[in-house]
Amino acid sequence: DPVADGFGATTSHRRQTEMFIANGAIAAGDWVMFDTTKTGADRVLNVIEAVGGGTGTGLVVGVSTQAAAAGERVKVVVAGYAEGASVANAVAAAGIALVVDATAAGQAVAIAAGDLAPACGVSLEAAAGNLADVWVYKQF
Repeated sequence: DPVADGFGATTSHRRQTEMFIANGAIAAGDWVMFDTTKTGADRVLNVIEAVGGGTGTGLVVGVSTQAAAAGERVKVVVAGYAEGASVANAVAAAGIALVVDATAAGQAVAIAAGDLAPACGVSLEAAAGNLADVWVYKQF
C-alpha cells in the first residue's frame, strides 16, 4: 500500500523539498550549496556540490534526491529526512552533528570544535559506504 499523505517520513512536514538548477554535476545524495559565482537572485536558484574550507560552509542548502548535470533541475531535501546522504564513514553512530568542510565535495563529516559554520544536519545511523540516512536542518 502506498503511504497516505501526512503519514510517512517523506510525505509531510517531516521532509521538505525544493527545486533548484544544478550548476555542475551533482550525484544523488550529495550535499549541495548555493552557487555564489552567480549574481543577484540566481545565487539562491543555482546549486553546486557543497564544499567548505577547513571551518565548514554556511551556504549548505540540503541533500540532492537525484543526480543532475549542469543546467538540469535538481530536487533537494532542504529540511527533514534524507535517505542515503553522502556522509564520511568516520561518522560511526546516530546523533552526530554534521558539517560540510574541505574533506570531500558533496560530503558531510562530523562537526569539529574548530568549525565555524553551523551544523547542516545530524546522522540517524552510522555511515557505511560513505552513505547514511540523515536529518537535514532547515538553513533558511
